[in-house]
Amino acid sequence: MTDTPPHLPWSLRDIPLSRIEADRIRDDDALFLLVCSASFIESGSDTYTANLVERFADDGEVGAWLRTQWEPEELQHGRALRAYVEHVWPEFDWESAYADFFADYRRLCTVEELEPTRGQEMAARCIVEMGTTTYYQALHDACEEPVLRGLFARIRSDEVGHYKHFHAYFSKYRVIERLHRGQTLAAIVRRLRELRRDDAEIALRHVVAWHQRCFPRRGLASAQAGPLLVGDAMRLLKTHLPMDLAVRMALKPLLLRPRLQRMMVSPLAALGRAVLLH
Repeated sequence: MTDTPPHLPWSLRDIPLSRIEADRIRDDDALFLLVCSASFIESGSDTYTANLVERFADDGEVGAWLRTQWEPEELQHGRALRAYVEHVWPEFDWESAYADFFADYRRLCTVEELEPTRGQEMAARCIVEMGTTTYYQALHDACEEPVLRGLFARIRSDEVGHYKHFHAYFSKYRVIERLHRGQTLAAIVRRLRELRRDDAEIALRHVVAWHQRCFPRRGLASAQAGPLLVGDAMRLLKTHLPMDLAVRMALKPLLLRPRLQRMMVSPLAALGRAVLLH
C-alpha cells in the first residue's frame, strides 16, 4: 500500500486493524455490502478526479487542492476500507471483484458528465459531498464494531472538509459566472437525481455477485439472494441516514435567507424520509 502523504490528517497506521472485533460484524451482510461498495468507489476516485483536475487546470488554487488534498484523501479512504474488508472477510476476492466493478465504472467517468459551467459543477460537487458525508454518518451510527466506527468517523470528517472547499469554490465561480439561483438549482437537482444510480448501483451489483461466489447463502437460490442482500443493505442505510443534515447541506448553495432555509429543513427532511422509507 502507498504511504500516506504527510499533509493528510490521518494515515492507515492510525487504523488499529489488529483490534477489530470481527465477531461483531463478520455475519452482517448488509454492512459488508455497504462497506465494500464504498471501498470500490473510493478506490476508483482518481479516475473521476482526473476529469475535474483537467477542467480546472488553469485555476492554480482549485487545481492544487484537487491534486494534493482531495484525490489523496479519497484514495486513502479506498485503501483503508479495502484493508478493513480484507481483514474481516479474507475469503472475499476483493481484487477480482474490484476489477469487474472498475471495468463498468470507468465508462461513467468522462468529462462530458461534468456540469456545463465551473460554478454549476462546484454546486453539484457539494451535493456529492453531502451524499458521502451522510452516507458515512449513517454507517457510523449503524455500526457497533469500534474500529470501523472510528474509520467511518475519520472519513466523514474528511468529506465535510471536502464539502466546505467545494462550497467556497462554488461561491468564487458564482460571482465570476454571475450564476443565478435557477442555474444553481438545476445543477443541484441533476446531481440529486444521480445519487441513487450510476456508481453506487454498479458497485453494489458487483459486490453482490462476488459475495454470492465467496459466501454462498444456504437455502437461497442465486436469484433470490441478490435482491434480499441489497434490500437489507438499503434498509439499514435509509434507517440511519441523517436527513436533516442532508437537506441543510443541499440547500446551502442556493444562498437562501437563513430564516427561509430553517423553515424548509423540517418539511423537506420529512418528505425525504417518506420517499426513502416508502
